[in-house]
Amino acid sequence: MLLPFRKLIFSLFYNVSLFLILIIGIQNSSNNENVYFMSSKTVKLPISFIIGLSFISGSVTASLINLNYWKKKDIKDL
Repeated sequence: MLLPFRKLIFSLFYNVSLFLILIIGIQNSSNNENVYFMSSKTVKLPISFIIGLSFISGSVTASLINLNYWKKKDIKDL
């Protein structure tokens, strides 16, 4: 029970750290683009922010899927 909680805390800390580094790193970015999502578009965002945010969201999703796998595996062992 303690292992999934530790993994969740580590994942949260890691992804927040990546997000802070991303915010600091895009300060001088001059390439801006719109993001089109379901027939609406966003404000102009730096390309590095779009790519970095998609990487971080993928990392969060993968860590949550991994935690769900461990929970199912523990139930099968009982």
